[in-house]
Amino acid sequence: MKDVHFGAGNIGRGFIGETLAANGFEITFVDVNEQIIDALNDKGIYTIELADESHKKIQVSNVRGINNGQDPKAVIEAIKEADLVTTAIGPKILKFIAPLIADGIKARQETGKNAKLDVIACENMIGGSQSLKKDVYSHLDTESQKYADEYIGFPNAAVDRIVPLQKHEDPLFVSVEPFKEWVVDEHQMANPDLKLTSVEYAPDLQPYIERKLFSVNTGHATVAYTGKYRGYEDIGSAIKDTAVLTQLKKVLKETGDLLINKWGFERDKHEAYQQKIIGRFQNPYLSDDIARVGRTPIRKLGFDERFIRPIREAKERGLSYTALLETVGMIYTFDEPKDDESQKLQKLLKEHSLVNVVQETTGLKDEGLVQEVVASAKKAAKEYQV
Repeated sequence: MKDVHFGAGNIGRGFIGETLAANGFEITFVDVNEQIIDALNDKGIYTIELADESHKKIQVSNVRGINNGQDPKAVIEAIKEADLVTTAIGPKILKFIAPLIADGIKARQETGKNAKLDVIACENMIGGSQSLKKDVYSHLDTESQKYADEYIGFPNAAVDRIVPLQKHEDPLFVSVEPFKEWVVDEHQMANPDLKLTSVEYAPDLQPYIERKLFSVNTGHATVAYTGKYRGYEDIGSAIKDTAVLTQLKKVLKETGDLLINKWGFERDKHEAYQQKIIGRFQNPYLSDDIARVGRTPIRKLGFDERFIRPIREAKERGLSYTALLETVGMIYTFDEPKDDESQKLQKLLKEHSLVNVVQETTGLKDEGLVQEVVASAKKAAKEYQV
C-alpha cells in the first residue's frame, strides 16, 4: 500500500511515518526541506528512538521524498496512485497544499480511478481534515467535487505524541516519547475497510479531539507560558517548579471538569488520563524548548483554541475557569524574539489598547469575558515587570 504524507518533519517521520510503516505502507514524504527530502531518497530508511530508559530504536523503511516546490507533478502522480494521504504539516500550511491535493484528485478522476481514498490531516486542531476539505474543494470544479464526494473522504483525526525540537548529525533521526494516540472519525471515511493497527477508529471523534486539545495542548502550553513567565527556557526545568506544576494541575482540573460535564467521561478514568499527561511532561528524556511549545501565541489565543474555548464553555456551564484565565493573562507577556507571532503580539500591545488587542486575538464578543481577560493580562504584566 502507498501513502503520500505531507510534512517530513519530526512529527511526520517520528509518529505518522512510523505508524504507517508498521502497517506495511510505502511512504512518500512531501516537503520543501531539501536536506530531508534528499536524505530520504538517498537512504530510503531512517531511525527513530524512544525517549525513555530503554532508548529503543525503530527502523522505518520503504520511504522516499518529493520536493513539492521543485516537482509538483511528481506529487500529483503519487496522489493518483495512493491508497492514503496524510498530513502533519501545521494548521496554517494546510491551505497551501490544498491545490496539490485537488490536482491529485483530478488526476484520479481523469484516469477513471474508482478506488476510494481518505485524506487525513493529523494536526493539532479541531476539524483539521474537514477544514482541509474546504480548501481542496475551492480548487475543484463542480464535476470534480461530485467525484470527490463519492470517492474521497476527509475524516477528522486526533493525534497525540510529544516530539520535541531536536538536532542530530543524521537529519532523519528523531527521538519521540513512547506514548502515542491517533484516533480517526470512521463515519467520515470513504474507505472504512482500510484501518491501521495501533490507530483507534471512533464513531464520534469530537470527545477525543476535545479531550486531547483541552488536556495535552492546553496543559503543555500552560507549562510553557507559566514557565516563561517565571524565567525558564525549557519544559523540564519549568515543571520542576512547584508554582508551574500547581498551575498545570489547576488548569487541568478546570478543563477536566468541563470535559466530564460536557461528554460524560468517567471522573476516575479522566483523572488517570490527566496524571499520565503530567508524567509525560515530566519525562526527563523529553524536555522541550519553551520557545517551541509557546510559539504562535496569537493562534493559541484563538476563539476555538485551547484556552478561550474551554473558558467560554466553562462560563456557559457555570464552571470555574480562574486558572485558565490566569494563564491567558501570562500569554500576553510572552515575548520570544525568534517567533514572528510573538513579536506581532508585542507590537499590537504597544500600538493599540489592550481591550482592542484582546478582542482581536480572542475573537470574543462577550464583553464580560473580554474585561476578565483584560484584567488578567494587566495583572500579569504588572507582576511580570516586578
